[in-house]
Amino acid sequence: GEAVTDGRGNLSFTTINLPRLAIKAERNLMNFYHGLAEMLELTCEQLYHRYQVQAKLKVKDMPFLMGQGLYLDSEKLSPFDNIADVIKHGTLSVDFIGLAETLVALTGYHHGENSDSQVLGEEIVAFMRNEVDKAADRYDLNYTLLATPAEGLSGRFVIMDRREYGLIPGVTDKEYYTNSFHVPVNYSITAYDKMRIEGVYHKYANAGHISYVEFSSPPVNNLGAVEQIIRHMRECDIGYAGINFPIDFCDGCGYVGVIDSDNCPSCSTSSIRRVRRITGYLSTVDRFNDAKYAELIERITHGQS
Repeated sequence: GEAVTDGRGNLSFTTINLPRLAIKAERNLMNFYHGLAEMLELTCEQLYHRYQVQAKLKVKDMPFLMGQGLYLDSEKLSPFDNIADVIKHGTLSVDFIGLAETLVALTGYHHGENSDSQVLGEEIVAFMRNEVDKAADRYDLNYTLLATPAEGLSGRFVIMDRREYGLIPGVTDKEYYTNSFHVPVNYSITAYDKMRIEGVYHKYANAGHISYVEFSSPPVNNLGAVEQIIRHMRECDIGYAGINFPIDFCDGCGYVGVIDSDNCPSCSTSSIRRVRRITGYLSTVDRFNDAKYAELIERITHGQS
């Protein structure tokens, strides 16, 4: 009941495989919503079970988070006290992945391709948020909806679904499912249209959300365009946004730039570190898992017009 953000944290999260529910529904929306409602109820129940397990821990079991008084009200506890009265301030997050593939399975088009699919996409996410809010009232805990970045699940879920349902064009035919409510990374769209489409979903994902645009090179010589895009993001109600662009480092001579070949244009060495932004953080490409590397290869840049 307190409107504070300090001293809170996400206790547990579980991701719902939206594309699988859509595949099983066979383009019947009533069946899809029925399956989604059941899965949301099961997920919330499972998160509550995990919460009950966590609530049995003592301060001494979490010496940094609780013992150092980092969690709200934890400074009132002694080392052998249960943490139940403290972790109630945290969140239990219901996550979702693959809205784009879900819409293709249900309508034949994702939300970047078709305005009716965009309307349905918002209805689906709004439905999930409403059910999660009901769970918060029912359990008297901070249940929230998370637009998951899916670093690992994006590949694992699609492998499972391809094994079960076969190769479905636009759904299981890639090595990954699209993050949360994002427009597919290989779909040609302007930065402005992408933000306009994705912006409507941010307000529902109260546990976290992100949208990004992809540039082909660092925009250091066109800061005016960056400002215009940021202002447009704000107008589209984007809560958290990123601007992606490649940065390559030569370990041999220290050259920094976009290196399109296998060798440094300055010293010809092949020792190059390629840094890219995957979901919410920067990483060298060699540390990406197979699904996220496949996604990276298929990403196209977003122009202004």
